[in-house]
Amino acid sequence: MVGTVDPRTGDGQGGIAPKRRGVRNLTLGLLAAFLAFAPAACTRIGWAGAGVDTTRHPWTIPGTLRIAISASPKTLNPILSTTTNESIAETFVLDPLVATDPEGRDQPILAATVPTLENGGISKDGLTIVYHLRKNVRWHDGAPFTSHDVAFTVAAIMNPDTPVSTRHGYDLIELPVATPDRYTVKFHLKHPFAPAVHTFFAHSDSPFMILPAHLLERFKNLDRNPYNAAPIGTGPFKFVRWLRGDRIEYVANDDYFLGKPKLRHISLHFVQDENTIVNQLRSHEMDWFVQPTPRVYPLLRTIPGIAIRLVPFNGYDAIQFNVTKAPVNDVRVRRAIGLALDKQRLVDEITFGTTTPATEDLPSFSWAFDPHAGTTKHDLPQAKALLEAAGWKAGPDGIRRRGAERLEIGLAYRADALTDRLRVAPIAAMLREAGISLELKGYNTALLFATPSEGGILSGGRFQAALVTWFSGVDPDNSSQVLCDQLPPTGWNWSRYCNAKMDEAQRTALTHYDIPTRKRAYGTIETLMAEDAPWAYLWWPRQIEAINDDLKGFRPPGLVENWNAYEWSI
Repeated sequence: MVGTVDPRTGDGQGGIAPKRRGVRNLTLGLLAAFLAFAPAACTRIGWAGAGVDTTRHPWTIPGTLRIAISASPKTLNPILSTTTNESIAETFVLDPLVATDPEGRDQPILAATVPTLENGGISKDGLTIVYHLRKNVRWHDGAPFTSHDVAFTVAAIMNPDTPVSTRHGYDLIELPVATPDRYTVKFHLKHPFAPAVHTFFAHSDSPFMILPAHLLERFKNLDRNPYNAAPIGTGPFKFVRWLRGDRIEYVANDDYFLGKPKLRHISLHFVQDENTIVNQLRSHEMDWFVQPTPRVYPLLRTIPGIAIRLVPFNGYDAIQFNVTKAPVNDVRVRRAIGLALDKQRLVDEITFGTTTPATEDLPSFSWAFDPHAGTTKHDLPQAKALLEAAGWKAGPDGIRRRGAERLEIGLAYRADALTDRLRVAPIAAMLREAGISLELKGYNTALLFATPSEGGILSGGRFQAALVTWFSGVDPDNSSQVLCDQLPPTGWNWSRYCNAKMDEAQRTALTHYDIPTRKRAYGTIETLMAEDAPWAYLWWPRQIEAINDDLKGFRPPGLVENWNAYEWSI
């Protein structure tokens, strides 16, 4: 989702010490203490006949997963969420229609099959998407899951009284949603929408999941509803309790329709300080550190028993411009900023090589990537020439001036995010070489990515430039960030960017289902992005996941890491 920082992500994560676990845990604790004095550093030791499980680390709690993640979510209702942390917390409890696995294959979850042109789930004219639903699904309170739940959730998203983060794609569905029977849903579209299957209740940049109609449809809207803090879902785990500022606890849903979960308990802990979490991994109080920042990557690699995954995904880090605000309303200034940035240096010094310099928003592994589009190399002379052409002349203090006006730009960033705090200084130094002064404006993640009604800095347009990270879905659809009609609060176009040529290219990409036509359209889209420069792209990130190597079945796809949590074991 948006991101992701993606409007959905934040840096700095952690947890707290685990609860007491009785006599068995005391035995394991004494064993661990004894091994600390052993002459050899061993990770798997036990004695035959002593009742010690030799297949696990002595610090692992069988069946219990302890997770450390960043600051506590504001909601557990997916249609109100704005951060990746919230999506992870919700996915244990709630399900989408379709998920995507690490190989990019669509996996039916609440849907019995994935709609395609070949199986007739997508009509030949692209105007109807048919979902056949699983028949053996029940909500955690025992009520049956039916097509009515899907229709209700679409209606809730489209309810003008519900402050959803985006309605992108869903606003193309004709209401009311057609439900021919309890296990069939038909989305009739206003016009063809190629990303439909990867948008509607799927792992998109806004991973919405299905909500229970029988609990929620009597309310005028879902804002401030008690459900948002204690959800009931169809997912592999049941919500137990949310201890604010501390943790959320879950237990296994043994009646889960895809199979009884192997894990018995999950605790999701919230702490902002990354150093705390690194220490908790080192002392084995936590089993999974969700998306640590690159800065702690070298430390994580030194911890015995911890496996590190670098997971590619469709996303980017960038400087986003509000093109309505001077002086970045001048495209020459925006392009000059992009040319003044030494991306390889930022990748090496700030991310320790865990990322790749970005030439555009769509990563190089995407089928829509165009190697001829996008910004390219660091070119300080060209940056200075563009600023000269825009009337900004070198000043006596090194900062350019136009008349009495200094070339000073406010840069919003997450003050509570370690990566942002580390990269603002080198970015400011690089831009100063071109004669641009940055005024650094730190905000907490929640305020920076809040909705307009909550005073959000980005959504409210209260910025000139901002450091952002964006997490997208499996489809290359980036229209919600650039279409003229996607300004907040109805979309993610925080740049306030609008170009008729972009809208036309996006319409082609969105209304044609064949890949060659869409690929040509994305070539035009990426070229326009480079020419108009509403963003200056920094790098393509990879999700860093640090896990206890006793955790089995963990297969993060770079979208929603816990999509297959029912298969995990420890």
